[in-house]
Amino acid sequence: MKLLLDTHTWFWAASRPESLSESARAAIADPTNELALSAITVWELLVLARKGRIDLGADRHAWVRKHIVESPIPKTLLALTAAIAARSEALPGYDNPDPADRFLAATALEHDHVLVTADRSLREYAPLRTLW
Repeated sequence: MKLLLDTHTWFWAASRPESLSESARAAIADPTNELALSAITVWELLVLARKGRIDLGADRHAWVRKHIVESPIPKTLLALTAAIAARSEALPGYDNPDPADRFLAATALEHDHVLVTADRSLREYAPLRTLW
């Protein structure tokens, strides 16, 4: 299964896996699943750290590099493309104004990934396949 990790999912998997649901933890640990991150996830995590909402340590950019390159969790980094940007603004019935959530939904749909997320608004968006 191809999985796209939401920002909180990636952060929790790397720093406090006990915050993940049992299903999410099992899916991430399953070596037959392909894991991916969106470039927007990197941006959102750094923004949250800059605002003091999460702690990535003294060098938040080093945390990101470490958990992309050195992580035991293999993953693909998916770029934010023009097609994803356009699709993020054409999600019929999805009223969430958060641009990061819209980009994540569009990325999952565009790449046919299951989005691993605890976010209720994303889990309730019918065209999107999610796991939690």
